Order: sequence, then C-alpha cells, then structure tokens
Amino acid sequence: MAVRFELVQRQGTARAGILTTPHAVVPTPCFMPVATQATVKALTPDEVSAAGARMVIMNTYHLWLRPGADLVAEQGGLHEFSRWPHAIATDSGGYQAFSLAERTHLSEAGFDFASHLDGARRLLTPEESMRVQGLLGSDIALQLDVCPPAGASHGELREAVERTTRWAHRCLAAKHPEQALFGIVQGGLDVDLRRTHARELEALPLDGIALGGFSVGEPPQEMHRALGAIVPGLDPARPHYLMGVGTREDLVIAIAAGVDVFDCVMPTRNARNGQAFVRGGKLVIKNARYKSDKRVLDPGCSCPACTGGYSRSYIRHLYIAGEILAHRLLSLHNTYVYVDLVRRARQAICEGRFEVWQQQELAAIRAEALASVDTV
Repeated sequence: MAVRFELVQRQGTARAGILTTPHAVVPTPCFMPVATQATVKALTPDEVSAAGARMVIMNTYHLWLRPGADLVAEQGGLHEFSRWPHAIATDSGGYQAFSLAERTHLSEAGFDFASHLDGARRLLTPEESMRVQGLLGSDIALQLDVCPPAGASHGELREAVERTTRWAHRCLAAKHPEQALFGIVQGGLDVDLRRTHARELEALPLDGIALGGFSVGEPPQEMHRALGAIVPGLDPARPHYLMGVGTREDLVIAIAAGVDVFDCVMPTRNARNGQAFVRGGKLVIKNARYKSDKRVLDPGCSCPACTGGYSRSYIRHLYIAGEILAHRLLSLHNTYVYVDLVRRARQAICEGRFEVWQQQELAAIRAEALASVDTV
C-alpha cells in the first residue's frame, strides 16, 4: 500500500495513530489546512509547517482547470510545484459538483461542469479524476463521489451511495499505482445507510475510509449524533477521515468518536473575514473596542502573531486599511489554534486522560459560545 496506518493508543473510541506516507510521517489525529489552489491562503509552506501541520489538502477540480494537471506534472508534481515538503491529499472534485450544482449535470459517466472560470464544458469522470490526481502526484487521492445536499430524500441518498460505490470500483481500476486511494462514505444522516455503505467500501482494497456529505446544512447536533453511531464501527485498521468539518467543537466530538484526519477552511476563511479564534470566544478584529487594545490576540498562543507581539490595535489597523499582513497574521493564528487543538487531543489520548480533556475542552468551547468576546 502507498500509505500505512498504525494504531498507537486508544481511549474509548478515540484513537491516536501514525499515518506514514511517502512524504511525511503524520501523527493522528491530524488537521489538514486547506490549500485549494496549491497554497494555504496568505501563508508560505514554511509557515504552515511551523504550525505543526504535516499534511495539507489540495483540490483536483480547481487545479484541473488552472493551471492544469499536465503543467503541474511537468513542474515535478504538487510537492515540487508548491514547495510543500510534507504529505498532500487531493480532493476528487465531488464536493465542487455539490457546491457548483447549478453549473453541473450528473450522469453515470461523471460530472459535466460548466467551468466557473470561462464557462467551458468539462467532463470529470472517475477515470479523469484519477488521471488528474496521478499527474498532480499527491500522496493520497480521494475517489470521485456524489455528495447529496442536506434534506435529500432517502431515495436520493441511496442513489448517491450506490453510484459512489460503482465509482469507487472505477477509481480503483484507474488510480496511479504509487498513490493511496481513500473511499468516501455517503448517506446523509441515515445511520443504517452509512453503515451499509462503509461495509461495501471496506470490502474494496482502499487505503482509508473518508466520510463525506457532512456539514452541508444539517444541524450540528444531528451530525454529532450520526458520527457517534457510525465512526466507531469503521474498519479499525484504516484511517478515518472526516471531510470538511468544522468548528472546534465538531473536531473534539469527532475525535472522541474515532476520527483520525480532518480538514476545514474555517481557520483561513474566518481570518480573511477578520475573525480570530481566542480563549473566551471569537474575536472580530474590526470592532471598535480593539482600536487601542495593546494586547496580542491570545497571550497563551504560540503563533508568530502572538509571540511576535503584534497588538490587536495594530492588526485592527491593518485590517481596516486593507493591508495583506492582517490576513497573514490572523491566518497564522487560526491555523496554529486548529493544529494545536488536535495535537493536544492526541497527547491526551496517549496519556490516558482523553475523557477528562474532552469534557474540559468542550466545557471551555461552549462557555466561549455563551460569553463570546464578540457576538458578530
């Protein structure tokens, strides 16, 4: 296999492991910063690495359209092209079919897109997704899947599951031999359907099991309930990847259920909107209360924005003035917060104190939500 997963410690259903890839040994649970266009927005690879991240996720659909997989291959693949030295996963393009549904036609062949760049028609099949991901040279490829929206009928969920399984077979037949492939479990909030789909995918020679179709509009409590019922029953010998989720509370709850790998755009997207995750809540830097605030974002944080002494007042000035450095400092801070959260969860699992840590962490996060630094 192109990757190897070793379970190091368990506490309840929470797991600490080691995911070994061709480019990095990744301690799990781990958080992958999102590098859609082969970059984590506003940050250099060295900065992302210094935060403790050892794997990022890049996007097949976007890189397929621009700059093109052949060009990336000519440049030596994504590792050489982006100068990211550690592990890379690539999403398959299935989520873009969900998010760009008005521009997409679904058939058994694949997704017929109207490019969001120029309107040109492009057909993304399971075979084309594997060809593109092979050229990109990621360590871990994701199968092309069908992601139904929240509120989809049982019939729509079942159809998406059945097609995703058929596409998993096609992806396996077409994948690059040196690339790992993760299957994607669908089924919405239907626990029985999710369990059935997981068994079908686990019967295939896939390197990992991902959970897609969460955080697409369903209530968070319903997602948490479903994860608690599904994840503990997944194949323990393979890594469990929860795609596109989510808040810090989501991560803690999912780790407790047995999730090993996460990605989410929140650290950098919220940063671009002027939001920093801090003890005591979510800080909205443009608010007038920070105009003369000499404190750093969070005195307990080890990120360069905080250890460098950049005041809230200064970062607010940069943000109001439209300076790029504001986005960089906030993105650095939020990325450190997320990577540190899963690092601390792993340490608690390894030290046999995860249940206490989980209770304390969730209590702190929920207290933040009730008494947030900022409410907007």
